[in-house]
Amino acid sequence: MVRTATPPGEIGHRAPDFSLKGTDGKTWTRDDVRGDNGLVVAFICNHCPYVKAVIDRFVEDAAALQAKGVGVVAIMPNDWNVYPDDAPDRMVAFASGHRFTFPYLIDETQDVARAYGAVCTPDVFGYGRDLTLKYRGRIDSSGREPSGPDTRRELREAMSEVARDDTVPAGQQASIGCSIKWRS
Repeated sequence: MVRTATPPGEIGHRAPDFSLKGTDGKTWTRDDVRGDNGLVVAFICNHCPYVKAVIDRFVEDAAALQAKGVGVVAIMPNDWNVYPDDAPDRMVAFASGHRFTFPYLIDETQDVARAYGAVCTPDVFGYGRDLTLKYRGRIDSSGREPSGPDTRRELREAMSEVARDDTVPAGQQASIGCSIKWRS
């Protein structure tokens, strides 16, 4: 595991389109998953301890954002030949076990992760109504530690602001996680 921090996001950059197969067997596009008030694209995987630490909070925050008209999608970009815990069949179990309310997609070629500029898991991108980047940051302030009573739900706060006002939230903090496992 290599700990990686995300670079600052290119605020205003448009969300690249994609067409990826989900754990549900359907093929999903960016426009299929977007909401009326925005879109969250989260690059995650099953094996990363940073993802494992925040996944249940992310699922809870995703449901809250979906209720505000923000679409949510998770994309698994890793080479599962090297990390078999990230294989598609294990993705199905991971999504089911954590009760995902959003599609979990397989980026087999890793082209989508490259198009977005994803570097780690979790790496989260939040887009406004016009699909321009408004937020690139962490899910919350706990990192891979257990959350406490003072844990800020940064993604939820930021994307609630985007859903309400379609503005760029201030004070964005980089996400930290495991480096993406690129195919050689």
